[in-house]
Amino acid sequence: MRNCVLVMCLLFLCVTLSAAQGNISSQWKCDKPSEQHSIAVPDGEGHNYGIAQGKCTSEKGSMGDVKEQEGTYSEFGDMTSSTNQNHGMFVVTLVDGDKVFYRYHGTQSLKDGKIVSGTNRWTLAGGTGKYKAVKGEGGCKGKGNPDDSSTWECEGSYSVVK
Repeated sequence: MRNCVLVMCLLFLCVTLSAAQGNISSQWKCDKPSEQHSIAVPDGEGHNYGIAQGKCTSEKGSMGDVKEQEGTYSEFGDMTSSTNQNHGMFVVTLVDGDKVFYRYHGTQSLKDGKIVSGTNRWTLAGGTGKYKAVKGEGGCKGKGNPDDSSTWECEGSYSVVK
């Protein structure tokens, strides 16, 4: 029995040591969507369902020692004149060419159809290359900019089984 406990402890230690872990602290500047479609919901004025896709540029951030370069968001939204509740995928391309997939859901406050502020929660849903088995979670806080872009500050943690 004692040998079994020792073996289990050693196995746990090996698995723990074989997983790269880290924190994510990123800043993104996202352009207004390059592609966007919406349909009116006939339950009141200003209610729409939409789908959008656009690009973001990394202002700071990395996965371990590999810098984040750009991101593409693809999302669905449930919009009123003052709020957008959305969910989607954010695909980050790192400078080494690997990609990391973020699944997110969030809420933005709107004024005149533009983002004023927002928050979201995300989980990592895999990636390519050495990030194929990445797992993690976190969140972002954002604000709208005068040029219709938005800026997002994101924090979280991740682990990659080697």
